[in-house]
Amino acid sequence: MAALLSLTAASAPPPESGRPSIDVSISGLRNMNGQVLVCLTTNAKAFPDCSKDKASVKMAVKAVDAAHFRVAAPANGTYAIAVVHDENSNNKMDLAIFLPREGFGFSRNPTITVGAPSFKSASFAVTGDSEQAIRMKYML
Repeated sequence: MAALLSLTAASAPPPESGRPSIDVSISGLRNMNGQVLVCLTTNAKAFPDCSKDKASVKMAVKAVDAAHFRVAAPANGTYAIAVVHDENSNNKMDLAIFLPREGFGFSRNPTITVGAPSFKSASFAVTGDSEQAIRMKYML
């Protein structure tokens, strides 16, 4: 889970005509504080830490607006999404004794055991517009 630390807030471009987009809905936020950091990547080696992928789409959505938002994908392909509920808006996931203090979630809602899920378990195909419903998880 510590790999989620480096999700940074940045603006994603608005969906453009002809570009695929992903409608994302997030459920289970424990409060409306802060923001939700979003990472969309096609790079398995950069998942879930988008800071290792310059081509990834990174954005921040106010928690109050995170129930439903849209992410523009650069092109059709296989993507995975990681989200962090950055409750204190410090642009990173806070930890407490190696456990995430803030909530997190992934596309396709894979089972979480020890550590972040694999890219394969969170990935999905984008061929035009698509949807992902992400359930937040909190460990503390």
